[in-house]
Amino acid sequence: MRRRALLARDSAAFLHQSVSTPCLSAIRKAEGLFIEDVAGRRYMDFHGNNVHHVGYAHPHVVGAIKAQLDALSFAPRRFASERAVELAEALAAQFRRLTGAPGRVLFTTGGTDAVEVAIKLARAATGRFKTLSFWDSFHGAGLGASSVGGEALFRSGRIGPLLPGSEHVAPFGCYRCAYGHPVDAHGEPDLERCRLACAAMVRYVLEREGDVAAVIAEPARAVPYVPPPGYWRAVREACSAHGTLLVFDEIPTGLGKTGRFFAAEHDGAAPDIVVLGKALGGGILPIAACIARDELNVAGDYAFGHYTHEKNPVTAAAALATLEVIEREGLVENAARVGAHALGRLHELKRRHALVGDVRGRGLLLGLELVSDRAAKRPAGDAAERVLYRALSRGLSFKTTMGNVLTLTPPLIVTREQMDAALDILDACLAEETTAA
Repeated sequence: MRRRALLARDSAAFLHQSVSTPCLSAIRKAEGLFIEDVAGRRYMDFHGNNVHHVGYAHPHVVGAIKAQLDALSFAPRRFASERAVELAEALAAQFRRLTGAPGRVLFTTGGTDAVEVAIKLARAATGRFKTLSFWDSFHGAGLGASSVGGEALFRSGRIGPLLPGSEHVAPFGCYRCAYGHPVDAHGEPDLERCRLACAAMVRYVLEREGDVAAVIAEPARAVPYVPPPGYWRAVREACSAHGTLLVFDEIPTGLGKTGRFFAAEHDGAAPDIVVLGKALGGGILPIAACIARDELNVAGDYAFGHYTHEKNPVTAAAALATLEVIEREGLVENAARVGAHALGRLHELKRRHALVGDVRGRGLLLGLELVSDRAAKRPAGDAAERVLYRALSRGLSFKTTMGNVLTLTPPLIVTREQMDAALDILDACLAEETTAA
């Protein structure tokens, strides 16, 4: 009764929008890997909107927030905030490790706004206004972020015209290659045959347009898809050849999700701008960052960020504590280790369940694509939804993407034992679906 009453109040209080309101259930507690609803049911959260890298309510992050609230709760923009400076320095150091170049930072209150900053900065630095991004990508719900994004859900015609100059091409995605190139039995591309046609198209568009300010992309797609070997190096070379900046949106994949601090580290391609968010606030407070090469510090007379909480000491303290937890607890290494074990088990599920057409991922960004026919790769969207709800009834929460991909993104604190327990649930749900069919 309490659950239904709260859901009714929620539905009446908020503007309705897809995947947000009305809600599925009502929550009363979130701690570590687990969430608990008002009926007392506990779920391993393998979704978490990718904010819970260090787990929910990590005591170090909570303690840092409480201490900062007592010391200094707010800083107007015209005054320097020590916590904000420390955070900017820490992120710039990680950026230098990735790119070999010094960096500068602007903070925002969310990933969408950080993407907007990146777009404005790229325009200001290049004197161009066009962008090149990818269909099926997600970069946020703001007007600029929706324009460079590629999901129809956020590009509805009812919103009206999006930003001019927002060009798109097909993304990498070897299992469902937009250029028709097949993969082998293990899902690996035949690079000798395809010759990275997906990357060649990026170069082709940059050549034809001639005046693109930035390529904006997810280094590893949240579907998930990981890029074929050499993809980002080829795109980096194309950007450099045409005076185009390369912007990596690491909002869901950064801070260790893929087993490296930045997902881009797997591919050896240095971006000009990186955007972080989601997990940066420790799963408690909203904060995001746009980190850019020092030579892009060219728009000091223009306010292209200018957020009220730009240098908020409390959100900065939460982010600093989050970085400390990731480092002290070896969470990047744990993501790589547990993720490799999970990927092996997922391939076992594929061998035993004909419903699984493809397995892919890196670290703790994992996915199984369900198909009703492996040869035809026919998407099994209805089966994916049934598996999702069966898993929820057994205490495992995850999300489906593209309609038929079971996407697993647990926090970086997940243990091998917890991962095995979750995959046992998934195994049982797949078996039940096969039996029911």
